[in-house]
Amino acid sequence: MNTTHQITDLLRAWNDGDYRAADKLMPLVDHELKKTARKYMSRERPNHILLQPTALINDAFVKLMGESKKVSWTSRRQFYAIVARRMRQVLFDHAGSQQAEHTEINSGRPPHRESVDIVKIHHALDDLAIVRNRAAKVVELRYFGGYTVDEIAKTLKIGTATVERDWQFAKAWLFQALTQ
Repeated sequence: MNTTHQITDLLRAWNDGDYRAADKLMPLVDHELKKTARKYMSRERPNHILLQPTALINDAFVKLMGESKKVSWTSRRQFYAIVARRMRQVLFDHAGSQQAEHTEINSGRPPHRESVDIVKIHHALDDLAIVRNRAAKVVELRYFGGYTVDEIAKTLKIGTATVERDWQFAKAWLFQALTQ
C-alpha cells in the first residue's frame, strides 16, 4: 500500500475513534509537516520566538487532537491544510503572549512592530474569511502551506483559474487591510 493510501486509511481510522491511528500517522506525515513548519518559521523575524519547527508541529498537533471529534477527515490534503491552519494559530498565540510579556516588561510601552505584524496578519485573514472564506483558504494554503496553484485547486475542489482569482483578490484585500 502506498503512503498516500496509508495516510487516508489512518485518517479514517482516527475518524472512527482509533486514537492509536494518530500515532501511526505521525511518522508518515512528519516530513511534509516539517517542510510546512519550516516555511512558516522562515517568514518570521529571526528572534521572534523560541519555537522550532518540531515544536510548532507538536503544538499544532496537540490543538488538533483536542478538536479531532469536530473534524471529519476526508483526505491527506485536507489534513495538511488543517494542520497548516493550526500552525498559524500556534504562531499567533505565541506572538500574542510575547506581545503581552513585552508590554508588561516595558511598563505599557507598545510592543515591537514585528510582534504586531503576525497579530495583524492573523486578524486580517480572519476578516478576509468573513468576506470571502475561500480566498482566505487559498492564502493559508499558498502562503503558509507552500501549496502550488494546482495543489490548492485539488484540495479545495475548484479550478486553477478560480484559485488565481481568489489569490489576486486576497492579495489586494490583505494589502489594503494591512496598510490602513
